[in-house]
Amino acid sequence: MVAYMDHKDLGNRQISQERARQIAEGVKRVAERIAKAEDSVGREEGSVMLLAATKTRDVGEIMAAIDAGVRRIGENRPQEVTAKAQGLLELCRQRGLALGADAADSDSSSVGFHLIGQLQSNKINKILPYVDTVESVDGPSLARKLATRALAAGTTAGILLEVNESGEQAKSGCTPDQALDLAYELAAMEGIQLKGLMTVGAHVDDEAVIRSGFAHLRGLRDRIRDSGEPGTDACTMLSMGMTGDMDYAVAEGSTEVRVGTAIFGPRAFI
Repeated sequence: MVAYMDHKDLGNRQISQERARQIAEGVKRVAERIAKAEDSVGREEGSVMLLAATKTRDVGEIMAAIDAGVRRIGENRPQEVTAKAQGLLELCRQRGLALGADAADSDSSSVGFHLIGQLQSNKINKILPYVDTVESVDGPSLARKLATRALAAGTTAGILLEVNESGEQAKSGCTPDQALDLAYELAAMEGIQLKGLMTVGAHVDDEAVIRSGFAHLRGLRDRIRDSGEPGTDACTMLSMGMTGDMDYAVAEGSTEVRVGTAIFGPRAFI
C-alpha cells in the first residue's frame, strides 16, 4: 500500500458543495481549453476526449468530475483502482452510468476506466473486473500475461502501447524503433485489443521538440492502423498531452489528453 493511502480515505463518497463546485469549474475550464485548441487547428469539436487523472482523489471528488461531464477517468496505481472501484460503480449505477469494463467509450452513458500508470503482473487480476483499458503496456511479456488473464476471465482487455518518444531514461515505454513490430505482435494476441498508442511529452520548454515527439507518435499510429496486419484496424487512439502540453498534443492529432491538477487542483500527496 502506498503511504498516502494510510492518511486519506480514497473510498470517501462525501465532499462539500464548495469542493464539488471547484472541481466542476476545473472540468469546465479544461473542456473550454480543449475546444479552443481543436478550433485553432481546424479539428472537429469533440474529437479530443478528456481523461481525468485521478491519482490521490477520492470517490467523492471523482464523482464530482463525472457529474460535471467527464466520461473517462484514469488511475496511476492498481491499489487505487481497487480502493475506489466499488464506490464508483455504485454511484455511477445510481446515475444510470456504466463504468469501466462494462462501458463503451463512445457512449455518453458510459464512463471509461483506464489504468494510466505501470501495471505489475501480480496486480492484473485485481484490476480486470473494473478497468477497460490499460494505457501503459510497453512490452510483450506484460501483454501476454494480460491476454492470458483476460481470456481466463472471459473478457478482452483494451490496451495502448506506451512509446517513450522523448528517450528520457526516467520514462517507461518501448523505444520508437521497437513500436511497429511490437504493435503488430500485440494486435494479433487473443484476449487483448490494441486500441492505440500512448506517450508522455518531452520534459523540455522547446515547443518544437515536444511537438516532434507527438507528431512522430501520430505517424506510427497511422502506419499501424493502415498496415492491414491482423487486429490493427482498432488502433485509433492517441493518448498524448497533459496540463502543460495539451495544446501541442491536440495540434498534432491527440485523441485523448490526461489532465489531473487542472481539474482537481494541486495534490496533497505524491
